[in-house]
Amino acid sequence: MTDQTLLTEAFEARAKRREDRRDFFRMLGGAAAIGGAVIFASESNEAIAQSAPSDADVLNFALNLEYLEAQFYYFAAFGTGLPTSLLSGTGAQGAVTGGRQVTFSDPIVAQYAREIAADERAHVEFLRAGLGTSAVAQPAIDISASATGAFSNAARAAGLIGAGASFDPYASDENFLLGAYIFEDVGVTAYKGAAPLLSSKVFLEAAAGILAVEAYHAAIVRTTLYAKGIETPSSQLIAASDAISNARDSLDGTTDLDQGLTPLASNPNASNIVPLDSDGIAFSRSTGQVLNIVYLNNTQVSGGGFFPNGVNGTIRVSAAN
Repeated sequence: MTDQTLLTEAFEARAKRREDRRDFFRMLGGAAAIGGAVIFASESNEAIAQSAPSDADVLNFALNLEYLEAQFYYFAAFGTGLPTSLLSGTGAQGAVTGGRQVTFSDPIVAQYAREIAADERAHVEFLRAGLGTSAVAQPAIDISASATGAFSNAARAAGLIGAGASFDPYASDENFLLGAYIFEDVGVTAYKGAAPLLSSKVFLEAAAGILAVEAYHAAIVRTTLYAKGIETPSSQLIAASDAISNARDSLDGTTDLDQGLTPLASNPNASNIVPLDSDGIAFSRSTGQVLNIVYLNNTQVSGGGFFPNGVNGTIRVSAAN
């Protein structure tokens, strides 16, 4: 029996919630790490892999992103990070830099934060359980509010702050929403872009389920930012979303895979809560393009930004844009 078969059975077992958990976890443990180094060096559907990634490679790539999102939301909502029991695995385990609880002024935003935090933790637990001993450890993550940290560098690239200034995503409801906005749209395009890389229907179904949740999260964040921006135009929240969108597009290549909240010229009397292409389809990003954004670098590198030392696993190099 191949490693791929064992890993498929592991996800099937989790989906069916078998009663005999000892057999379930014993089968998960049989799924060994699967090789297949990969470097994606172009854009979206034109990604060129030096060697095709395995399903385990793709799921571990997703797990790195889930660590980042879960840690940000958990700190913002509860003032603490994920339990250490969810951080071990293959590769170098890293610490989280920064992160603190937001003093929310809007109880609805606080409720959203707690819900999303729980969802993201569940994603980490689900992927780790399915991957078993193949699961990568949490890499070093920077979610600090320092002037040289990833959030500040992202905000500076978007023109929201000047040289030497800092952007603190934990300082207010609005800053938290902008911090979340940086992640959520990327998560949606990442899962959609990864879908064609998966060979197993079981894995594809699992990824589709997580994609749907990430899309709900993105819609919550975008809707709340849009409503607050309309209610208080002086907040410049809608303009800030456009600036962040443009900054992401400057990192992931020449194609326009992003949209802010300003209504489109083609439909100026409608909101732009859901960023779609001309066919009404969500955008896709290659793994390399996703890493361009989280590394905050449009060149081919293996770390930086929110992942100072890079992600763990075989998919870890950004695209050369």
